[in-house]
Amino acid sequence: MKEMTAEQASFLLQNMLGTLKRESRTTKSVLASVPADKAEYRPDPISMSAIHLVRHIATADNRFAETVPTGAFGPPPEIPESAKTPAEIADWYESRFAKNFEALTRATPEQLLKTVDFRGIFSQPAISFLTTGLHHTIHHRGQLSSYLRSMGAKVPAMYGESYDSAAAKQAIS
Repeated sequence: MKEMTAEQASFLLQNMLGTLKRESRTTKSVLASVPADKAEYRPDPISMSAIHLVRHIATADNRFAETVPTGAFGPPPEIPESAKTPAEIADWYESRFAKNFEALTRATPEQLLKTVDFRGIFSQPAISFLTTGLHHTIHHRGQLSSYLRSMGAKVPAMYGESYDSAAAKQAIS
């Protein structure tokens, strides 16, 4: 396989920025939909709890986004102790992601093409971590959204209306 060029990497970044921004809004809405009093919910004893998934999604999505400007797959960012509820973690996520998004808009071709090691498992150009991160987030966001109705919460719109978002819209009409 041929190596990616600077032009290709820049094109990929420009093509992904809109998607990353939209997906981050969806991610925040799913994180914030977890009721604080149901945060320990898990559908099975071996499943992650809802709050564990909220924390994992919030930190991992930012970790992948930070890989491009930092040039390394570093440790996950720390959620401040003050952010305890899903809604507070969602607000932290949104704020941190906005800073990372801004850094991504300024990424140079050299940053995009830098080879980054993923925990000794594989290495790839930094730009590739945006797609890897996006898939990772969508996977875990799907897990978390499947918990919502079972815990008595509303499922937000993600890729079009959900039953709950459509019902809310109809109630306003």
